Amino acid sequence: MNRFAEAAFGFPTGLFTFLLLVAVGYWLFVLLGAADAEGAEGGLDEIAGAVGLSGVPVAVAGTTLIALAWFVSLAGGELLGRVPVPGPVRATLAVLLVPAALGVAWAGTRGLVVAGRRLLPTSEGASRSAFVGRTCVVRTRHVDTGYGQAEVTADDGSSAVIQVRLVGEAHEAAGWTALIYGYDADDEVFWITPIT
Repeated sequence: MNRFAEAAFGFPTGLFTFLLLVAVGYWLFVLLGAADAEGAEGGLDEIAGAVGLSGVPVAVAGTTLIALAWFVSLAGGELLGRVPVPGPVRATLAVLLVPAALGVAWAGTRGLVVAGRRLLPTSEGASRSAFVGRTCVVRTRHVDTGYGQAEVTADDGSSAVIQVRLVGEAHEAAGWTALIYGYDADDEVFWITPIT
């Protein structure tokens, strides 16, 4: 165990060990309910997208990247320790192991993220915005800027009851057809206009 601790906390693996401990601590807080897994990611989504790791939560991609870099660094450090080279060469190779571990970890994380995108469902906002441009049948007797429901049919033939809003006057009866021309993601309502 002492040899493992030396390898895990020695250079260069120690850099990744610290980050891995932070990531494990974060996930423990998530499990205990003290942190939100969807957390305040802010600009991190843009950074993840810039390096090709978007499509899964940033915390998942980051943790995977750190864990893979830690493992590659640990394995590389152990292999480096077995190669008979002079001290300055060993130090140079240890320094070069950091970007090499990050590169291998990025490639592995990128592969897992691409696979994960296929397994994760699309966001609700994206599927809802797909209703824009479709017709719907109003199901409530009255529709205005604050109230109304309609039924819309998706590409797969399934139907959904959606909240709709209308500017102006509409028929005072259910069962009329309208065109969905907008979606308000903040209020989660669709804007409609009657089809005459």
